Amino acid sequence: MSALHEDLEASGWTVDGVRELLGPVAADALDREQAVPALLATAPDTPAGRERAAALLRLFQLGRRVPRAALDRALPRLGSRGLVALGLATAAGEDASDEVRSAVELAPYAAVDAEGALDWWLASDPTEVARAGAGHSGALPAEHVLGVGGASRTLAQITVRSPREAVLDVGTGCGIQALHATRHASRVVGTDIDARALAFARFNAALNTPDAVVELRRGSMLEPVAGERFDLVVSNPPFVITPRGSGLTEFTYRDGGAAGDDLVRDLVRSVGDLLAPGGVAQLLGNWEHRRGEAWDERVRSWVAGLGLDAWVVQREVQDPAEYAELWLRDGGQTPERSGDAYARAYEAWLADLASRDVEGVGFGFVTLRRPRAGAGADPGAGPGLAPWVRVEEVTGTVHQPLGGAIADVLAAVDAVRGLSDAELLARAWVVAGDVTEERFHTPGEGSPSVILLRSGGGFSRAVRADTALAAFVGASDGELTGAQIVAALAALLEAPADALAAELAPQVRGLVVDGLLLPPGV
Repeated sequence: MSALHEDLEASGWTVDGVRELLGPVAADALDREQAVPALLATAPDTPAGRERAAALLRLFQLGRRVPRAALDRALPRLGSRGLVALGLATAAGEDASDEVRSAVELAPYAAVDAEGALDWWLASDPTEVARAGAGHSGALPAEHVLGVGGASRTLAQITVRSPREAVLDVGTGCGIQALHATRHASRVVGTDIDARALAFARFNAALNTPDAVVELRRGSMLEPVAGERFDLVVSNPPFVITPRGSGLTEFTYRDGGAAGDDLVRDLVRSVGDLLAPGGVAQLLGNWEHRRGEAWDERVRSWVAGLGLDAWVVQREVQDPAEYAELWLRDGGQTPERSGDAYARAYEAWLADLASRDVEGVGFGFVTLRRPRAGAGADPGAGPGLAPWVRVEEVTGTVHQPLGGAIADVLAAVDAVRGLSDAELLARAWVVAGDVTEERFHTPGEGSPSVILLRSGGGFSRAVRADTALAAFVGASDGELTGAQIVAALAALLEAPADALAAELAPQVRGLVVDGLLLPPGV
């Protein structure tokens, strides 16, 4: 395995290297699963110095046969025979001119996390592009092990990366979340119901993080770790809402066997049992928007009574037809390729959603946290001590990675959780450096009709403010206390100080939680 890693590091076959090799047009096309430009850019006459990356890309990402001699040059330590011995490829013969075909997809992966930049190579089952290049057609097999897709990247980017003792990755798949966790955790456990997925995860850990130990256990969801406690739990669960009992293929990586969005609901309601005090769980999910029922109230009911801080962010909503089309295409089915089978599957999907009066399906992520002792453990303990719950829709631009921003919000919740309004205003606050103010005026009017306070990073919050709140924020220099600012504003506006304090305190609390106001020195 070390020979393969050394060869890959020296090959130039990285995310940046692929983009340099292909150029922006072909690289973007490959991201859209269009192979032709990449095939042209990696033809046998590839410019000198890029042949190694071209050979590996053609073999593993485009699914094309590559001569043994080209692979021996691309991987001088391991060689084509080593690839075959590792089970990554098959070969027709032993001659240098004989061609080698990939048995898996091996693709470069790049990211930046709390420990800095990384370049890895991750094995999984071949993508649709590679399958097509190898002459395979039709829907994906039910046991397909997915590589790193958009959902995996999202979860990696939103994960809180502070040092943790024990981390759990539920539904580890090819192991990408577990591998990230090894960079900031002492102990990492990954679970999956699929033995093939665990085999890929084991290979990827050995290739990329050989000095870290990832303990892999087979079983459904939380069953393999029942009774244990973790400081961080992450999960890209099989959340897709697939018709049950309709004869459709159910893919292990995305279909959990539950009806509707029950799997996500049950995971949300049960994962807290695994959290140590201060422990955080972060997971992706879908949830149904049902006729006559507000989606946020429905999801809010999932976290009610758990004694956990809970933050649900909805990033997108699709109507039933869009949702069915997305996941049919994800499974390798199109009208052109699948014909009548596609139409029958489409009908089954729409009928299933209609049976529960589903008008749309939300996509987003959930963050849960078990408060430490004395912070939110008793919802009736008094003002500010109940668990913090926020269910919201954020469809605009966010600045990834969001893990740091989410950690900052959780820390701010702790900072203000036990403070009364008077105690909150007794402190000095300072405006965050990325906050700007926007004022909108109606022509001919002297006063602004709208004032927006906007943060430049993280969730790019835009908070609508009145004159008093905008003035409070503008005066927050880290030296004046909130109470001093309120007193000055009350005199200026000729308003009762107590009433103004009561009006501003909850708004200030919200600005602190969202990171627009910070303690001095932060």
